[in-house]
Amino acid sequence: MAEAWNLIIADPILNGLTALAGLLSGNFGLAIIIFTVIVRVILLPVTLRQLKSTKSMQTLQPKIQALQKKYSRNKQKLQQEMMALYKEAGVSSVGCVWPMLIQFPIWIALYQSIIKALATTPENLLSLSQHLYSWSLVQQVIPLNNHFLWLNLAAPDSTLILAILVGGTMWVQQKMTTAPTTDPKQRSTNQMMLLMMPFMFALFTLTFPSGLALYWAISNVIGIGIQYLVTGWGYLRKAPPAASDPSRSGKQLQDTPSDQERDLTKPVVKSLSAGKQAERKKLK
Repeated sequence: MAEAWNLIIADPILNGLTALAGLLSGNFGLAIIIFTVIVRVILLPVTLRQLKSTKSMQTLQPKIQALQKKYSRNKQKLQQEMMALYKEAGVSSVGCVWPMLIQFPIWIALYQSIIKALATTPENLLSLSQHLYSWSLVQQVIPLNNHFLWLNLAAPDSTLILAILVGGTMWVQQKMTTAPTTDPKQRSTNQMMLLMMPFMFALFTLTFPSGLALYWAISNVIGIGIQYLVTGWGYLRKAPPAASDPSRSGKQLQDTPSDQERDLTKPVVKSLSAGKQAERKKLK
């Protein structure tokens, strides 16, 4: 199993990163950024399919909210109607998680590659040599420089800058695709996920090598750009206020007398005014 993993995923990523660094005069940080762009380009068809599903979900929101209101007390019936609606519209409710699931093996292999490629001790360099191809471009660039900007790519970022970037960009990306709901339980779940996922990855950034966190940050920024081009800012912006607020209009209806009420009050007003005129004449 380990040999198959190294042969198919880990070793190609390790040697690809090392070769990129060789082409960039040993700049391993820039190699990670270019590698991230390549991965996002490869995953572009999956990402576009996800965004298409997200856009379809946006158009279905009025129907979804109507179903949630209609079957608020019958969760089983609500699920059945929701699945029927998704099937009719050709939308997958789990389509949004596929790009992240596909990237999990890449994250693991990238983590292993950074640890191996930035080896400093003789033992680690010996282990690295067993996974490198016999390309001259790869062999000449070892050992790699582990410094990029303010980062030590082999160690976590102690300045918290990268953790804030990773958490913030992930929050923006999730917020753009998190649809509002009238179901209190679902709304609570969405809010929890919207906060928990960015917070969790920010914590990972404080634990894992900053080279992996750099991949996360650049990948999130690219994802935000792609989402903006396809769906705009999505749910990141607050929904525009409705043309007529039901609560406000109801209050206006209560405060403003109807035409029928005005008609009923006219005779009373006329009789009162006539009585006042008669009293004035008596006084005179």
